Amino acid sequence: MAEGIIEIDDGNFESEVLQSATPVLVDFWAPWCGPCKAIAPVVEDLAKNFSGQIKFAKCNVDNSPVTPGKYGIKAIPTLIFFKAGAVVNQITGMVAKSKLEEALNKLV
Repeated sequence: MAEGIIEIDDGNFESEVLQSATPVLVDFWAPWCGPCKAIAPVVEDLAKNFSGQIKFAKCNVDNSPVTPGKYGIKAIPTLIFFKAGAVVNQITGMVAKSKLEEALNKLV
């Protein structure tokens, strides 16, 4: 896992994301997913840029199927933005870094 990004699963999702005092970006992904691999360096770069303002987390949908099911995730990568335990934005698929930055700036 890249520096500044935590690995979450069905077991720690509530404590790390829903109960977080800091806004959280959760990247739902899988190791076999090409677009997930393509967006990973963008997310890692943004994690450095927004360090201390936003928590970044990755959830492997193969290892933790319950959480993606709760949020109706049908395609990956899906990035969900949480603030105070609530979903405030969601982006699915490979998107431009500028679109992610815009969403993150609204989150802080």
